[in-house]
Amino acid sequence: MVSRFLRHLVPDDPALAPFRPGLRFAFFNALTWQIATGTPLVLLAEQLGASPAQAGLAYSFVFLLTPIQVLSTVLLPRFGYKRLTLGGWGLRSYLLVIPLALTVLAPLLGPRAWMVPALIASCFGFCLLRAMGMAASLPWFFSILPAELRGRYFGSDQLLGGLSCMACLVTSAALFALLPPYPALFIQYLLAAAGSWLSFRALRQLPDGPPPPRLGLPAIGRGLARLAFSAGPYRAYLWISVLCYVATTPFAPFAAYHLKAVTGLAPWLIMLFELLRYAGSALCAWALRRRIDQAGARPYLVLSLAIYGALSLYWLVFLRHGTGGLGGLIFAYVAMGFGGTCWMMGNLNYLPKLMSADDRTLGLTLQGALASFAGGVSVTLWGWALRPESTALAGGPAMDLVMFQLLFVVALALCAPLVIGLVRLPEPDAPDIEPLLPGALVLRPHRALAYLINLVDPRAK
Repeated sequence: MVSRFLRHLVPDDPALAPFRPGLRFAFFNALTWQIATGTPLVLLAEQLGASPAQAGLAYSFVFLLTPIQVLSTVLLPRFGYKRLTLGGWGLRSYLLVIPLALTVLAPLLGPRAWMVPALIASCFGFCLLRAMGMAASLPWFFSILPAELRGRYFGSDQLLGGLSCMACLVTSAALFALLPPYPALFIQYLLAAAGSWLSFRALRQLPDGPPPPRLGLPAIGRGLARLAFSAGPYRAYLWISVLCYVATTPFAPFAAYHLKAVTGLAPWLIMLFELLRYAGSALCAWALRRRIDQAGARPYLVLSLAIYGALSLYWLVFLRHGTGGLGGLIFAYVAMGFGGTCWMMGNLNYLPKLMSADDRTLGLTLQGALASFAGGVSVTLWGWALRPESTALAGGPAMDLVMFQLLFVVALALCAPLVIGLVRLPEPDAPDIEPLLPGALVLRPHRALAYLINLVDPRAK
């Protein structure tokens, strides 16, 4: 039934027929990561009694473990693209048993002290295995897809992945509206487990790629160090992007935590806000798709920072005075999605212009790994800072609202110097460049950086 539905969405194309399992993977995998590493994870952690530090740590593993993705490339010559991808994606499915069990045990036994650490440990294992699989997946797809098919394939990937995300968010909101929290979360994690199993089955049907080349790690290390510390536009933009992700990655998880733990908003409404964030991303992708090639990428990077500055200001006013209500939160979530995708689309167009063809693979990998890791560190540290001084006196899990306001003060203070830094950078002319990564990832810009990590890139040859 699902296969017929996907075939209806993506019309039959004989050239794409051998790669249709990859499109099914895109659809089902979106169900898994949307729940296992997204807002439902934060809501489950809060429901179990997690502090902001614990919820932030669980959420941040997907970013913190990006160095494992780089290191795992050394396994490619030994295992090949397909075996390494299947190993990572297959084993991660077993880690979903832990949150599933917690959604059953917590209402029966009540929240226990061991439950939050168990959830955090499962997130760590899930993200570790995911990083190992991702080290091989994108090089694998590019090694088996003919160059003339990549645009059509990733266009279909964008459609199916985006629809899956939207359907998952609507389903999650409906479950929270109709059921108590734990049964709703149980069904969501059951969907995540089913998506993981079906995506694994789809990957098994794809052909393997050619044997991966052996990587000279010392040479790669020297190349990464040269790009990171040699004066020039790339280095300046690299550190601007790192600071941007340090400032903005904590917005989504701690906004959701605050709305649930402090404001007391219903989980179904928080999931609808998440849906609005994706709507903002889709609106941005539609609005800028053609304009960005005409106006250049840098104005849209500046626009993104301006949006994040306005968001920071809104949250400061909201936290101090409660101004805006639900209408203000709708604006905030749409703007969060628009601003994040605006940055990612600008980044994907601007970054290749700052590097030679020989440096392209290393340059993309360096930015993806460094900015993603820095965003994860930022979430972890802010989570620690947001812990209430006395959970017992606060009556349960809550946040230090003074530190939460400081988070947005810091973000607002960073926006101005980052804009100045961008304005001073050149935007060289460059020939048409093939898309850097699957288009669906502009809908999840902070996660998209991990897909830039690719030390075996046929497009760089």
